[in-house]
Amino acid sequence: MTESRKLAVILATDVVGFSRLTGADEDRTLARLRALRSDLIDPTIAVHKGRVVKWTGDGTIVEFRSVVEAVRCGIEIQSSMTERNAGLPPERRIELRIGIHLGDVVEESDGDLMGDGVNIAARLEGVAQPGAICLSEDAYRQVKSRLDLAISDLGETKLKNIAEPMRIYSLQFGGAPAGTTAFRGTSTPAAPGLSLPNKPSIAVLPFQNMSGDPEQEYFADGIVEDIITALSRFRQLFVIARNSSFVYKGQAVDVEQVSRDLGVRYVLEGSVRKAANRIRITAQLIDASTRGHLWAERFDGELEDIFDLQDQVTARVVGEIAPKLEQAEIERAKSKPTESLDAYDYYLRGRASLNRGTRDATDEALSQFYQALQIDPNFASAYAMAAWCHFWRKVNSWMTDRRQEMAEGARLARRAVELGEDDAVALTRSGHALGHLAGDLDGSVALTDKALVLNPNLASAWFLGGFLRVWNGASDDAAEYFERAMRLSPLDPEMYRMQAGMAMAHLFAGRFDTASSLAEKAFRHLPGFLMVVGVLAASHALAGRQDDAHRAMNHFRQLDPTLRLRNLADWLPIRRPKDLATLADGLRKAGLPD
Repeated sequence: MTESRKLAVILATDVVGFSRLTGADEDRTLARLRALRSDLIDPTIAVHKGRVVKWTGDGTIVEFRSVVEAVRCGIEIQSSMTERNAGLPPERRIELRIGIHLGDVVEESDGDLMGDGVNIAARLEGVAQPGAICLSEDAYRQVKSRLDLAISDLGETKLKNIAEPMRIYSLQFGGAPAGTTAFRGTSTPAAPGLSLPNKPSIAVLPFQNMSGDPEQEYFADGIVEDIITALSRFRQLFVIARNSSFVYKGQAVDVEQVSRDLGVRYVLEGSVRKAANRIRITAQLIDASTRGHLWAERFDGELEDIFDLQDQVTARVVGEIAPKLEQAEIERAKSKPTESLDAYDYYLRGRASLNRGTRDATDEALSQFYQALQIDPNFASAYAMAAWCHFWRKVNSWMTDRRQEMAEGARLARRAVELGEDDAVALTRSGHALGHLAGDLDGSVALTDKALVLNPNLASAWFLGGFLRVWNGASDDAAEYFERAMRLSPLDPEMYRMQAGMAMAHLFAGRFDTASSLAEKAFRHLPGFLMVVGVLAASHALAGRQDDAHRAMNHFRQLDPTLRLRNLADWLPIRRPKDLATLADGLRKAGLPD
């Protein structure tokens, strides 16, 4: 076997506590790791022109030509891991350590790499903290003038089986949004504080789980989500969406900063304690402009009283910040999706699973929604969320029996519409799903519009309504919907979805540079989002950037080798022939076969 020496950048990763995770639940851990690799790690490495040398069970060795690209890749992976772990109890989180070194390596004829360069990267990963990136001095020297994040000098450190101590540096950024490059000259300046709406505005922060059981985290989150939903039904209020307020989960919160970040005057925070059949909710309402506590109260009851306790919290908030609301609206806000606590429990678990977004988590969520429906066959929101699972599987090319799954998703969505005529969440999710699974775009738009009448603060209705308008040929109208969703949820961890919708709208309008710019932002957040990669390839090709278009197309073909120009209409429900022709022309020029 022949070999050669060269200088290379090596990135090594490892899963923290892999033995503990597999010991607790081997099948689920391995499934999550496979999904993590296919959805995040492999696509991100490809974007930054890395080459996977080998997988080592729970870790990987990757070669890069540039230290800058290796560090960018590491930052995007760790940032995305922070987002994926949000809301999970510590013992269920998959956390990575990363080491990066620039050094001499031996390349075998089969492409494998060996030598000190590889060994040092692996040892650097071993001393990194969970969620951090450790750089050797040789690697750090290449990027130190460009890093725009704090970095710790760990000094001379003895690495296992490395003869001489090495100076190493630790980059630990804890929660920068995925896609943030963290290099000077490319970072985005901090946005100024948002202006207050012209009506009472509030953000409900995640309540602390005081039960002592991390598995009850989803229950505390579900209570808060229902309070947000109840408040958002009042059109006289401006209520921040759950996805943005939950960005602060697990953090020490400064209410003035929350007010600036989200553009609200009032902040509600609290805790939940569930013990046996008893439940206690504590809550306090704060006027962020003065830091004054308007009230603080404790709500106690039996577990079967949970819906009543939520109503009491909502009523107190409304009474403080908008006391003149009509009684009819107050009564409407008390409506609950189900009377069954067991069905409600499965529904909350399903929402928590679906928020993770991976294939494995989506399958888990679908099972939990079905279990909720077995207990309460009239649970409209559970039907709608189950239908949305089928939509998510379709748009990511995860379906194994397309005809059967699309029919089942459409059936679930139609049942949700029948049962949930006054349920904004059910109408939004089922309406959007029907647009993809049944091709009924006019009916889908009507359902999301009705949802907005019922709940004008529902960010998902604005956002998904925007997408439906893109598919329906009304790209300019869609922009208004996306912008409204962004204001209701300015820190949404799924902002990339809104950027993806806007990118498609600009593509159809012939604004290819704007489309590619927005698609690049969305792509950095989720490199496995097939639609975004398609927009990226098409917009680059139509703008004449063939090299960029071909790179995007190569990635597109890796994500879905079966998609062709002839079956584009089966993938996305694009109604206007002109729009479908624009997308097809761009993808053809990028290299998609007929």
